[in-house]
Amino acid sequence: MSFPLLTAAAAVPAIGAIATAALPAAKRTAAKWLALLFSLATLVLALVIAVRFDPAAEGPYQLTESHAWIRDFGVRYELGVDGIAVALIALTAVLIPFVILAGWHDADPLESATPDRRWRPTQGFFALILAVEAMVVLSFEATDVFLFYIFFEAMLIPMYFLIGGFGDRAGPDGEERAAGRRSYAAVKFLLYNLAGGLIMLAAVIGLYAVTADQLGTGAFSLQQIVEARAAGELDMAAGTERLLFLGFFFAFAVKAPLWPLHTWLPGAMGESTAPVAVLITAVVDKVGTFAMLRFCLQLFPEASAWATPAILVLALISIVYGALLAVAQRDIKRLIAYASISHFGFIILGIFAMTSQGQGGATLYMVNHGLSTAALMLVAGFLISRRGSRMITDFGGVQKVAPLLAGTLLIGGLATLSLPGLAPFISEFLVLVGTFSRYPVIGVIATVGIVLAALYVLVLYQRTMTGPVKAEVKSMPDLRVRELVVVAPLVALLICLGVYPKPLTDIVNPAVQHTLSVVDEQDPQPTVRVNAVPGGDRDGRTVNDRDAEAAK
Repeated sequence: MSFPLLTAAAAVPAIGAIATAALPAAKRTAAKWLALLFSLATLVLALVIAVRFDPAAEGPYQLTESHAWIRDFGVRYELGVDGIAVALIALTAVLIPFVILAGWHDADPLESATPDRRWRPTQGFFALILAVEAMVVLSFEATDVFLFYIFFEAMLIPMYFLIGGFGDRAGPDGEERAAGRRSYAAVKFLLYNLAGGLIMLAAVIGLYAVTADQLGTGAFSLQQIVEARAAGELDMAAGTERLLFLGFFFAFAVKAPLWPLHTWLPGAMGESTAPVAVLITAVVDKVGTFAMLRFCLQLFPEASAWATPAILVLALISIVYGALLAVAQRDIKRLIAYASISHFGFIILGIFAMTSQGQGGATLYMVNHGLSTAALMLVAGFLISRRGSRMITDFGGVQKVAPLLAGTLLIGGLATLSLPGLAPFISEFLVLVGTFSRYPVIGVIATVGIVLAALYVLVLYQRTMTGPVKAEVKSMPDLRVRELVVVAPLVALLICLGVYPKPLTDIVNPAVQHTLSVVDEQDPQPTVRVNAVPGGDRDGRTVNDRDAEAAK
């Protein structure tokens, strides 16, 4: 029996969460180091998964594990990874150590203990981060729909406590009012996602009923259902398939988040510490867009095609709306939150463009957005912690007193606006090319998001980093060693993947082709006029017309 590598990749952070939480209250420093060690062990396992994965291998999933779990209901402990899952597991495992390092002092006891300033358990903070990592990794690995649903919902619990119990301390008012805002943001996050999860649960039950009726026994195995549909053994009525698709898609659109289900994100990110904000948008939210590719498209291909026009419009609104609100923000963290809504619009646009360039670009966008947002948000967090304020107007001239901090913020911002040479550029380019080849009008309008991204990023940098040095930032220290250790690898990854994305595309592309084959979609063929080609005909026939005549 082979080593259960996928189980181990999720079990290590889960064990780390339990071990960290079990440490005595006085062992705060030990808890930090223990959490970091477990996150690094998970990173090693993620790298082993990436090395063991063979993009040229037969079959959609590799390193599979399958064991009976709840026999009476057809639920199995079934895991497997394709190239998309491998890339996102690697992203998660890379980011968590940096999240832990960046939040090294975020749960330390406050210097002045008063009834208005609450003590926070350090062990709990880092244990919750590891718990989220374990559940996210299992969500990327699960190929049983019911198993996926359990961890898709379970990750809400640690995230709720991270938002509500360990929020941002930067603010002009007292801890009591800040705690009230955090509680509101955490409850809103929980209610939105629970509502989406309950609707998905109804769809999961409906899927079980359909498979039980047509296959003789209820099934939750993704591969079994896909193969049954391909063989004609499972034929859903159009109305039933559309309702089930909407149940799944609604939950994933809340998690992603897609307009108009996005309103929980700015509050959750704004009231969280910067590392927790990174955990939300760079890690947890990727489960939503990943699930659209793995479950929505493959389980309900005909309904996906039916819903595509409406989803493309919603994605386009997310792109423009998120970017416009980011331009209008005066709170640094809320600006980054609205920018992320715009970026998730690009990801969903690429997924439902139903082209290899669009879906490949969307998958790369998930990875590259995670890296760029992590870099920008963590540096912004370092900036905010020094000044004690999130407001853009409270800064000015920082680059003269903290050039390393200013420089890394600029690189993170340039990556966010998809500057050529940095990783997000190729992702955005592929999404736009893939969309334009099938939906040219939508592709053209989506480019407005690029222009607006340049506006909000450069305005943020100009107002915080340039100009006269404000009195409040004159003594601001530059990046410390621990902070450089956090930021430097992220900057290096953004540059490396921007210059040479081939290792990532080689892993992702076969999985994209498999998804397109399941939904029975092919890239649109160009219909170039022959007379536009040197030596071509002059009668206005297209290349396709001429080839068809030759075949006759």
